[in-house]
Amino acid sequence: MREVVYLSTGKLNEFVPEPRRALPAVKLHAGGSFAGVDLASPAPDSVREMRRHLARVEKRMGRDTPWYTEPGLAPGRWVRFEAALDWVTLRGSGQDLVLFVDPVDSSGSGFQRRLLLHGSARHLRGGPPVQVDGPALTGLEGGHSAGTVFVTQAGHVVSALTPDSPEATSGPLSRTGIRDLLAALDAQRPTVSTAARVTGLARVSALLPAAGGDGGCLVASPLIVEYVN
Repeated sequence: MREVVYLSTGKLNEFVPEPRRALPAVKLHAGGSFAGVDLASPAPDSVREMRRHLARVEKRMGRDTPWYTEPGLAPGRWVRFEAALDWVTLRGSGQDLVLFVDPVDSSGSGFQRRLLLHGSARHLRGGPPVQVDGPALTGLEGGHSAGTVFVTQAGHVVSALTPDSPEATSGPLSRTGIRDLLAALDAQRPTVSTAARVTGLARVSALLPAAGGDGGCLVASPLIVEYVN
């Protein structure tokens, strides 16, 4: 099995295994290995069953799941991806949110669709992600991040993507906010060097159309992110 960077057991449990019974409750902790998953009822058979179930889901999804750059995608669809992604958390109110984002112009062309994955930091494996200054939570309690002011809607996008946020939604996100969030992350990339080639499966949250010479951006919530060997 490839090394797992991120695994959402909540999403995994949405795929009911055979025979039809719930998977064991799983608690993931940053710093642990996939083989050392903590279980509410720590039985070796439960760990093996979770691994088998994940393998079945990946096999099933791999056959007919579209690539994230394909046309005609919409929120709620599952996609496959492989890309060099940075992963970061934001200081302040967005610290429970982990963002995976590809470097700007990673393909050498401004017309490549970008990928922005959002998830819960508690599902990360291995070492802690890099923390960066996020956009201001404009109009929301908590003010701005680390004194940096962004007069944009990016803060509302961060709040909508943050797990368990009162504003969390699967509905439409601000186009301006997504672009400004990407710009805020890109501006700090020279100080962040976490990019690695990863692959996985994710559910589409929003699709930012191409405009102004860029290829747009697909925003999605991952089931699994794995290193490419």
